[in-house]
Amino acid sequence: MKAVVTVVGEDRVGIIAEVCTHLAAYGVNVLDISQTVMQGYFTMMMVVDTENATVSLAELAKAAEEKGKEMGLSIRLQRADIFKAMHRV
Repeated sequence: MKAVVTVVGEDRVGIIAEVCTHLAAYGVNVLDISQTVMQGYFTMMMVVDTENATVSLAELAKAAEEKGKEMGLSIRLQRADIFKAMHRV
C-alpha cells in the first residue's frame, strides 16, 4: 500500500535524513520525494510503500506525528488512495 507523507517546519540541517531513517526503522520504503525551502520553511512530500511495514498504518501515522513533535515539525502520513478518492466525488 502506498502512503503520502508531508513534512512542514522551520528549515534546518538533517530533516530528510532523520525522517527517512525513522520510516526505514519501520520497514517503509521511500518511492518518491519532493522538497523545497520557502522563506526559511522546509516543505516535503514523499510517496512511500508501506507493504513491508512492521506496524499498522494507524500506528505508523501516530509514530510519524510523534516524531514530528520531537523534531519541531508537522509530519503527517495518510493513505495515498484517499487523494484518489477525493477526485472521484
